[in-house]
Amino acid sequence: MIFVFMTPLLGVLIWTYFCPEESLLWGKRWMYKEEPELSEGAIRYTKIASLIAIVVLTIIFGALVFSLFAD
Repeated sequence: MIFVFMTPLLGVLIWTYFCPEESLLWGKRWMYKEEPELSEGAIRYTKIASLIAIVVLTIIFGALVFSLFAD
């Protein structure tokens, strides 16, 4: 059950890491007439936050899988 929820979440986080501009504007493009310019700080923050989330969720997922099969 956890695998079903973790896989899409990790997929979105990986997409956010590799395409931070697209992920920041996802669902918000309609608010702008022209393509907005995102600051380097916002892009860097998004990449770092997604990388940290990927690492933490992978560790949590690994610990859960290990605890299930360790019995």
